[in-house]
Amino acid sequence: MKTQLYSFWRSSAAFRVRIALNLKGLEYEVLPVHLVQHGGEQSSLEYSNKNPNRLVPLYADGEHTIHQSLAIIEYLEEVQPNPPLLPKSAIDRAWVRAVAMDIAIDIHPIGNLRVLRYLMKNLGVSAEAKDAWSQHWMVLGLESLEKRLSAALRVGRFAYGDQPGLIDICLVPQIFNALSAKMAVTAYPTLMKIFHECMTLPAFIDASWENQIDAEGSNPLTPPQE
Repeated sequence: MKTQLYSFWRSSAAFRVRIALNLKGLEYEVLPVHLVQHGGEQSSLEYSNKNPNRLVPLYADGEHTIHQSLAIIEYLEEVQPNPPLLPKSAIDRAWVRAVAMDIAIDIHPIGNLRVLRYLMKNLGVSAEAKDAWSQHWMVLGLESLEKRLSAALRVGRFAYGDQPGLIDICLVPQIFNALSAKMAVTAYPTLMKIFHECMTLPAFIDASWENQIDAEGSNPLTPPQE
């Protein structure tokens, strides 16, 4: 029986889980939850009864549901150990988790849709100021990541060694956000090398924005049609 993933095509957190499921080779059904239409389907009674924090993703495995992307990915790692998304040694696992959290906890939430919507709707921030806010925090985070990974001996083809793992799963959606915002990324050569390496793999390609059943846009790497 397929598991189910409540997802939105542009959600960074849902994107992470799609990548992890694909890397693990697990079959799953995507159940779209539109975060904008109809006032945001995540706020509907039906969905909020399933997930009271009214966010995506939500992963359903039989009668059990799990929220929070990193918790879902850790669950997948435990129930389907191969291929592994975390290193073998405790110190390396801690390093990988910490870098992944730099992205998923420190960078991503500040530019989350509900945060940006509150800035504009409730605080009267202009669209230009909202974009400046989002990009300011993204730049700070990406600069820190670039400095850390460019000096790390653990980095190989991917953020840890030569197999994709948890850091890559978190990094790729964040780079999608940066590219979509038309941010300059030349200052992050290590991050972009890892990103492009990831985007040669079907697990990442199939999880990307334009390949979702609810997609309304394209991969920011794809040039517009003439």
